[in-house]
Amino acid sequence: MAQINPYIHFNGNAEEAFTFYKSTFGGEFAMVKRFKDMAIAGLPITENEADRIMHISLPIGKHSVLMGSDTPEFMGKQNEHENRSKISISAESKEEADHLFNGLSAGGKVEMPMADSPWGSYFGMFRDKYGIEWMVSFDLQN
Repeated sequence: MAQINPYIHFNGNAEEAFTFYKSTFGGEFAMVKRFKDMAIAGLPITENEADRIMHISLPIGKHSVLMGSDTPEFMGKQNEHENRSKISISAESKEEADHLFNGLSAGGKVEMPMADSPWGSYFGMFRDKYGIEWMVSFDLQN
């Protein structure tokens, strides 16, 4: 069965926000990666963004993970008065990831097709036909 986890985007204050969330939920970060830690060809990250968060995850309970990142400047600012979240689905196989991606993205706009990512996941992103943003991934390291 697929697992659904929230993914939240920030304007440069993801680390501060996640430190706050951690103070409430407890636990330890499962991952903290900065833009400088994971250079991606064609992704124009400025020097002042190098220490910002590319990916952070905080396990919540036994089966949930709260995840987030800072939005790179080239993608514009997040409107903090609107929904800034993507729904992240962790699939149990590549086949399940493809099924979920293809089904949910039908009639929507694919932002990043399913492909092996530099961070070790089979990953894709889209906005569905209702305007909801989704990310689908399968951890290749399992």
